[in-house]
Amino acid sequence: MQGSSRAAAAASRDAFTGALAAGADRSRLAGELLAVVAVLDGNATLRRAVADASREGADKAALAERLFGGKVSAEALAVLKGVFGQRWSSERDLSDTIESYAVESVIASAEEGDRADTVEDQLFRFERIVAADAGLRAALTDESVPADKRSALVDSLLTGKVADETLLLVRQAVTAPRGRRFDHTIGHFLDIASTRRDQQTATVTSAVPLSDEERDRLAAGLSSIYGGKVHVNTVVDPRVLGGVKVEIGDELIDGTVIRKLDGARRAMGA
Repeated sequence: MQGSSRAAAAASRDAFTGALAAGADRSRLAGELLAVVAVLDGNATLRRAVADASREGADKAALAERLFGGKVSAEALAVLKGVFGQRWSSERDLSDTIESYAVESVIASAEEGDRADTVEDQLFRFERIVAADAGLRAALTDESVPADKRSALVDSLLTGKVADETLLLVRQAVTAPRGRRFDHTIGHFLDIASTRRDQQTATVTSAVPLSDEERDRLAAGLSSIYGGKVHVNTVVDPRVLGGVKVEIGDELIDGTVIRKLDGARRAMGA
């Protein structure tokens, strides 16, 4: 985001946090905001109107009232007025911000049920499954297939097997990618979750699955190193042979056997 959009996002956030503090139904708020994003994405004239930097903020907030008053909850309307009333650098920045508030509402709903860690784990694992299966990836991401059929496929795969919040976010990523690849969309949703929960995320690759105790111990160790909560996602890859590889932010800590063997081979060839 450019400067004015960053300022707009910061200013509009008060309306969003106020809606959550007022006791908004998180799931309903998420659904309403995502529906508005779909409306904006499908109507270029409306997008231009709400993002028009030459219009007064009060005028654009009033537009939100005219368009959505009585059609969404009072909390959702307050968020939309807060977003529409700001000065945005681009139309996309405005709609992206509404989408981010919707995703954060889903994570807030999971937090209420103490499921936020579970939702993050499930999103990460499903994205890895899709990445490893070209046929499944094609079936989920082929936009020539009607969105309702792709949604039905998601439901058939995940209903009853994951948290409701996970299902909602995967369904959203599949049916409304908004020009992004599936893995990028899920990664974006996970970044929103990490920001909301004030944590960093580490991806740990090992030759065999880590036990819950090992994972907790690793998370605690990383938290002490990086000075804050660290959520650990795990990947099993027999090719590493042993040890673990940890990716966190832009850093890579590679303690795998294959890395050490590669180093030995290079040394012998030097």
